[in-house]
Amino acid sequence: MGIEDNNMRNGRGLSDQWADSMVVRPRTTERSITVHKKLVLGFAISILTLIVVTAIAVLLSVRFEECAGESSSRGGNGSNAKFNGSRDGNGNHKDEEAQPWRHLRLPTSLRPRHYDLRLSVYMDNFTFSGEVNIEFECVNSTKFIVLHTDRLEVEKVAVYSDNKKPGVMRIHRQFHYPGNQVYVIALHRELKPMRTYKVNITFDAQIESELLGFFRSSYMLQGERRYMAVTQFSPTHARKAFPCFDEPIYKATFRVSLGHDASYLSLSNMPVEASISDDDGWVTNHFSRTPRMSTYYLAWAVCNFTYREVTTDSGVVIRLYARPNAIQSGAGDYALHITKRLLQFYEDYFKVKYSLPKLDLLAVPKHPYAAMENWGLSVFVEQKILLDPEVSSFSYQMELTMVVVHEICHQWFGDLVTPVWWEDVWLKEGFAHFFEYVGTDFLFPKWNMVRSLLCFKDSERLQYLGAALIRMLANVMGQQVFQRGLNVSHLSAMQKEGKDINIKEVMDCWTLQMGYPVVTISKNYSLDHSVTITQEHFVYDRDAKFRDPDLFNRSLQWQIPLTLAVGNSTYKSSEVILWISNKTETHKVGRMDDDMWLLGNINQTGYFRVNYDLHNWRLLIGQLMTNAEIISVGNRAGLIDDVFNLARAGYLPQNVPLQIICYLPQEREFLPWHAASRSLYQLDKLLDRTEDYSLFSDFVLKQVASKYHKMGWPLALTEGSIIQASYQTEELQREVIMLACSFGNKHCHRQAVSLISDWISSNKNRIPPNVRDIVYCTGVSLMDEDVWEFIWMKFHSTTAISEKKVLLEALTCIICNITLFSDLVPDQDVIDVIIHVGRNPHGRHLAWRYFREKWDILNSRYGEALFMTSKLISGVTEFLNTETELNELKEFIQISGGGAGPALARAVEIVEANVRWHSLYERQIFQWLRKSPNG
Repeated sequence: MGIEDNNMRNGRGLSDQWADSMVVRPRTTERSITVHKKLVLGFAISILTLIVVTAIAVLLSVRFEECAGESSSRGGNGSNAKFNGSRDGNGNHKDEEAQPWRHLRLPTSLRPRHYDLRLSVYMDNFTFSGEVNIEFECVNSTKFIVLHTDRLEVEKVAVYSDNKKPGVMRIHRQFHYPGNQVYVIALHRELKPMRTYKVNITFDAQIESELLGFFRSSYMLQGERRYMAVTQFSPTHARKAFPCFDEPIYKATFRVSLGHDASYLSLSNMPVEASISDDDGWVTNHFSRTPRMSTYYLAWAVCNFTYREVTTDSGVVIRLYARPNAIQSGAGDYALHITKRLLQFYEDYFKVKYSLPKLDLLAVPKHPYAAMENWGLSVFVEQKILLDPEVSSFSYQMELTMVVVHEICHQWFGDLVTPVWWEDVWLKEGFAHFFEYVGTDFLFPKWNMVRSLLCFKDSERLQYLGAALIRMLANVMGQQVFQRGLNVSHLSAMQKEGKDINIKEVMDCWTLQMGYPVVTISKNYSLDHSVTITQEHFVYDRDAKFRDPDLFNRSLQWQIPLTLAVGNSTYKSSEVILWISNKTETHKVGRMDDDMWLLGNINQTGYFRVNYDLHNWRLLIGQLMTNAEIISVGNRAGLIDDVFNLARAGYLPQNVPLQIICYLPQEREFLPWHAASRSLYQLDKLLDRTEDYSLFSDFVLKQVASKYHKMGWPLALTEGSIIQASYQTEELQREVIMLACSFGNKHCHRQAVSLISDWISSNKNRIPPNVRDIVYCTGVSLMDEDVWEFIWMKFHSTTAISEKKVLLEALTCIICNITLFSDLVPDQDVIDVIIHVGRNPHGRHLAWRYFREKWDILNSRYGEALFMTSKLISGVTEFLNTETELNELKEFIQISGGGAGPALARAVEIVEANVRWHSLYERQIFQWLRKSPNG
């Protein structure tokens, strides 16, 4: 979904032959995946078995139909009991039948087959009326029809039998049960198993301003405000637009009809089958029947947009819809053309054709996510799909590219292979994130994106975890075997380095356990030249393992494919792979003199951190200082990422990461600099309000100074020119300039002020796009209020989406009235404004206070969009680091009633860790900085 959600693509020659399989993971009651029938052999088995990286264990071929049928014959205690187990603990059908609307999950008695959905959309008053006919099959005898509805006003309900004696069935009573967002229809007589029925419901509802369900958005065109409406149903918001079985397991086909004023056009997952116009200016579009799919992939939109289109060699029509001025300027052309190339790439890679006759890309002004991969109608927020090459930075282009690559990948991993419940959503997100790099590397090989894939560990974001495990498995297997495994029948075992490897067994320990390990490699300085290798659960709060042994189980173990090499100033051995499965192991690794270093996790292909004995760290630091290029770029970046995080967690003294970055003036590659800047900014946020902060900032500037002066600034733009260096050069130059300006390099500050002044005086923006965000923020921070007013004016006048985003961020670089600010910027930007103010050390307390004072308003506005709420909570609290702020956070949680509980609980953990770090390590850092010759 949105880069945070799922994609669905439908097929050509669509028929009712689409079938679903259900694969159950043994560790829970409902770990299953529903797949397109064409993929069951060639796709699902290989992923669910070979790529067990997803932790979907291999109990194939339990079809949903069979589960339901068996439970009917077994009185609800068969496989259907397993399907329903997490709802009531035992899945007993009789218990479920008593008051089925009280259960969190829908009862399993009924299964939808097809929806006929007819909507009339009134854009003049933002309402819509609808009628839905749902054809469903009865699996277990029941008198209740329980459907999801939320904020719908139900007008009429009728239930029909489709069997030998068709007719209207008597309704005993009907009511809405808001606690579980369901509408209950109680019948006089039971529905019988193995029979089909229909329910007809008419309803009315609002087109909401909240960015979920069927919602409205607006934009300016030639000074006039225009409106459009679009859907966002993932994860549980289809129920806001029509009564339905709104759980992903309940797949069905859909036939949608949309009526609206003829001045608008309408889109849905499938092409328009027929369009009927009335004399009174009303048009109704009837869309083709969809394949079987989950409700959260259904989509439609009503708008005044225009489009451009391309057609693939196989005849798939791709259209990009956006505001007319964006289409006219060509802002959508880039995304349109890379989408065409990506469809062909994925078809070739997966050996599975894109299955719909069309794919629409819709650029909307507001959306809760970066994008949503609805089948045949992918929706993107404008900032993630529209690009103006004259003002967009390379970073913006790269981010946009990866969003599009991610969403198109979901046409296969997400739309054809669909998680049946939300606990497995990381499966499809993991694959899509992995292919962000693979697909981008296909489009632009010179960017060398695969090399930068997952050098950094982030177990908090599930898509990164999934992608990391997929990459680790692909590396162990070899890329060719991995790719072949995606489109052959199965491969659940292999042999590597003479060892038989059970892939499922290996990957289960990664997916069924929380977190990831740290592997410590210690040289035994004795005649046998052996090494001792230990593994343990990596946590930032090591004491927590002893305070809460149940949460941090010290018996956690992984099967780790550890690649290892040895070297010295002139030599580096080829890598060997050691399979580490015990807490402690001893191995011999060949020639290893006392002056030779060990290097683990070659090219950072494994999802674990690597620590060494202190002497080995000194040898590695010495190697980096004298001849860094003997160690690969990926490992140089990985060493930096690992050493800072190991020190933060207390595995290493605090001076070791500071010592390692003293080699940076000789570093010529972007990736190690990027790893260093990520780590330094994290450390900066912990130290930026301390009395001795200047010791740290001066140290950083000393490491940056020579590279900054050597690389200089990109050339200013001249009339009609767009000057671009190579990707690596541009990104390295940008990274160094950002570090220099952020930590106070005076030359960097003067250059930024000069560029801003030239723009104001000439009214011509000659600032190179790739450093505009740095220049704008620096200028706003250092110059007077007139500059802020100038940037504010430009924010309102520009039509370039990428430029508007950069200008908005710049406005937060000086402390302002957040309340006024949040009232004047678009709704979807308010969260980013608050977060950016909070990143400023002088604005942190303002953002934190505003967050608490306005929580009720913010939570009511964004609360159901859990991703946005979590983003806000994390962004405002992650850099709080005093006892006072920790107590304020805990008090706020008590007073607010604990809404958004998981995100707030995580915030408490982070702030506690920040406070603990200050008490344990702040003094160590400043003591070393005072003594260091590089300080």
